[in-house]
Amino acid sequence: MSDLFAADPNETDKARPLADQLRPRALDEVIGQTHLLGPDGTLTRMLASGRLGSLILWGPPGTGKTTVARLLADQIGFRFEQISAIFSGVADLKKVFEKARFERLSGHRTLLFVDEIHRFNRAQQDSFLPVMEDGTVVLVGATTENPSFELNAALLSRSQVLRFESLVQPDLELLLQRAETLLGSSLPLTDEARATLLGLADGDGRALLGLVEEILASARSDETLDANSLLTVVQRRAPIYDKAQDGHYNLISALHKTIRGSDPDAALYYFARMIDAGEDPLFLARRLIRMASEDIGNADPQALPLAIAGRDAYQMLGSPEGELSLAQVVVYLALAPKSNAVYTAFKAAISLAKSTGSPMPPMVILNAPTKLMKGEGYGDGYQYDHDVPDAFSGQEYFPEKLGRQQFYHPVERGFERDLKKRMDYFARLRAEKSRNRNGLDE
Repeated sequence: MSDLFAADPNETDKARPLADQLRPRALDEVIGQTHLLGPDGTLTRMLASGRLGSLILWGPPGTGKTTVARLLADQIGFRFEQISAIFSGVADLKKVFEKARFERLSGHRTLLFVDEIHRFNRAQQDSFLPVMEDGTVVLVGATTENPSFELNAALLSRSQVLRFESLVQPDLELLLQRAETLLGSSLPLTDEARATLLGLADGDGRALLGLVEEILASARSDETLDANSLLTVVQRRAPIYDKAQDGHYNLISALHKTIRGSDPDAALYYFARMIDAGEDPLFLARRLIRMASEDIGNADPQALPLAIAGRDAYQMLGSPEGELSLAQVVVYLALAPKSNAVYTAFKAAISLAKSTGSPMPPMVILNAPTKLMKGEGYGDGYQYDHDVPDAFSGQEYFPEKLGRQQFYHPVERGFERDLKKRMDYFARLRAEKSRNRNGLDE
């Protein structure tokens, strides 16, 4: 090992992971989460009031949830009890609750920290309710998953959810500097490699310190790593992304909204993040097809066939070549004129169809395949539009009990501007032919 790291802590400390050695000893040493721990932060205000209720700490790994829970217990003078939902069952919970009740009789309150609380099933989550309500414990649960999906409503109603955010680059740089201070020297990295290291951490402080330890274990004497060398030394960390959970939904939502918001650069960024994280490109292709109809529609009728062509191109080429075709679709959709007029019209038509039962269409537009139906008047008076001037009869096609409806309202953008002119034209013809018919009837 290079003398670059000769100032390592003593032998006892060297056996401890960097993340443990650098664990904050007070809340004001916690990096990041200023919305919770800053002068006007939620937890700062809560502690100033002298009251601490049950909390759910929700956020990505390595953002300080466990550390903050432990420091909260120190701050308010509570016993700190920690369990993990991965390794604990009902019997373990009963023991923890009994111990907390016994300690309470001695005047000691308990802050019970439950890591990965979302891994408890519904019945296990319900077991916390009585001890929360009678004050036996103050529950602080930590989860990386969206509590709205993973935790019981009863548990959520008795807790305050606090969102922990991924560490941003200045936060990670500060953590890296603390590690270098502990080590007694800077890491052997070029500026570009240092930036790459912070990016590999993906907002996770614990992961950053783990990468630092990989560098310590692998760097040769007098070696300075550039970005490429760094990637060969450390095992590249996959982005935090669970295709079945919150990261998946967050990123597809971001992709959809950036395309809707006509921002091709942001759309490409989120598309690239999902591809890089291992998302199924065909899932993205299906969503792009949906966006072409939902957010662009007839403002640019080429959006839908291009999205379908992008999917077909991916199926023909596979990864990674086919991903470029999907990226082309992303940019095209982002820059296309936007209209949700068809989407809105379809929802309105579906709503009316569900609420009106099954009224009979006008007899005039019904076929008469049998003599009986012809005798009943099916098709009587129907005008074949191609046989009348302008190829437009202006007949009424809605059921009589409904009267004329309008669902589709084209916007003044893209091709829908032309469609609006066509609709206005046919509306004028319809009104004129209606007046003529009424005049003849009179």
